[in-house]
Amino acid sequence: MPFNNAAERALRGIALGRKSWLSAGSDRGGDRAAAMYSLTYTAKLNDVDPRAWLADVLARIADHPASRLNELLPWNWARAREGKAAA
Repeated sequence: MPFNNAAERALRGIALGRKSWLSAGSDRGGDRAAAMYSLTYTAKLNDVDPRAWLADVLARIADHPASRLNELLPWNWARAREGKAAA
């Protein structure tokens, strides 16, 4: 089944990094890498700068109530920042 150009571009980074990931160190290291890729691509799919989002979330998460963690998800985080910028 042929892929379209967008899908091929999205998978290119993963394919290029495959050799480097052999030295992830352990299964846990591979799991962490997979989690980071998931977070990064989720942010990108929601038109959020992954670095800005992750830096803000990591700075705030320790004091953030567990009952409101959904506010830190990329799609909610972007809306909250847009609301602050408009105010």
